[in-house]
Amino acid sequence: MQKTILHLDLDTFFVSVERKLDSRLKQRPILVGGLSDRGVVAACSYEARGYGIHSGMPMRMARELCPEAVVIRGNTATYSKHSDEVTSIIKEQTPLFEKASIDEFYADLSGMDRFFGCYRYATELRQRIIKETGLPISFGLSVNKVVSKVATGEAKPNNQLVVDSGYEKPFLAPLSIKKIPMVGDKTYQTLRNLGLRQVSTIQQMPMDVMQRVLGANGAVIWKRANGIDNRAVVPFCERKSISTERTFDRDTIDVHRLRGILTAMTENLSFQLRRGGKLTGCVAVRIRYSDFNTYSKQLRIPYTSADHKLIPMVQGLFKKLYGRRLLVRLIGVRFSHLVPGNYQIDLFDDQEEILNLYAAMDRMRERYGDKSVIRASGLGAHTIGRMHNPFNGDPPTLLAHRKQ
Repeated sequence: MQKTILHLDLDTFFVSVERKLDSRLKQRPILVGGLSDRGVVAACSYEARGYGIHSGMPMRMARELCPEAVVIRGNTATYSKHSDEVTSIIKEQTPLFEKASIDEFYADLSGMDRFFGCYRYATELRQRIIKETGLPISFGLSVNKVVSKVATGEAKPNNQLVVDSGYEKPFLAPLSIKKIPMVGDKTYQTLRNLGLRQVSTIQQMPMDVMQRVLGANGAVIWKRANGIDNRAVVPFCERKSISTERTFDRDTIDVHRLRGILTAMTENLSFQLRRGGKLTGCVAVRIRYSDFNTYSKQLRIPYTSADHKLIPMVQGLFKKLYGRRLLVRLIGVRFSHLVPGNYQIDLFDDQEEILNLYAAMDRMRERYGDKSVIRASGLGAHTIGRMHNPFNGDPPTLLAHRKQ
């Protein structure tokens, strides 16, 4: 049976939500992100993009390019609420769907042509979302994920596009190579240095040439440029919490070591959040003493996935919780009230330097393993020695690189 994959993307989602809440913002250039000059643009309206502004740009530069832009500090809880409304409609209307991010969805409509007609069905779904949520949304429809995603990008803003089976390569051919998912700025520059501009040029190249230039990623990009993508739609299942615990071989009262372990636990869970595109709205710490009595405390917090915000909260809970001065048998950390969200949502009031630092740290962890980059204050989780001067909640600047 031939696949039919629908890709849905809420247009300038953060901006659209803000305009829904305040109609005076319509038609005006909008910047959502950090309010200070050292903040980062998390999202911007099409009007702002006309000035050369894009997400990830320093807010200071964006304001210089468009002084009349309205700058708004985003609210993750509000965006998550509106995303959940869209998710509920898609869940009700489609047999199988995947939530790729807070504003992006895939649905497998394979076989529905026999009963409804997939394009008509997708059209009615999009119209219902617009009517019930008041948010603009675009879709692309084709035989696989990659072509549908590119089609959505071409359909925007607030429109729809279908690529009939067999027309995948002709549809992709005239587009810029930057339109291929997985081609970021560095890969784009590498391909441009080779004289590649349009997807059609990659289509005409042997796959092994792309592999020699880009390694394993070259083969994936070549396939996507040729409209080949066998990835399945992954059924959506909202994870409510993540946690980790450590039971000691010997009960301990070494507070410095306990704090170091909590720092390492929090750091690792934060990385898992960012890798999974999640933010947490509640942190909890658990302690079990040598007499097996167990206690826990939790704290509701603004949604985040940033270590330097979560670590002091965890340490604060531990300070309140650790009052019996008995030997400790187990400690644990849990993040709950998880919501989908790219890390950029967490940077409404952060600085560009922190964004770049987290990106570099996470790249190293992806390549060398979760424990390849750790804070010096977290070494207590990996070494026997006592660590002094535990992490005080400042942004991460003191790091230890563990050799593999």
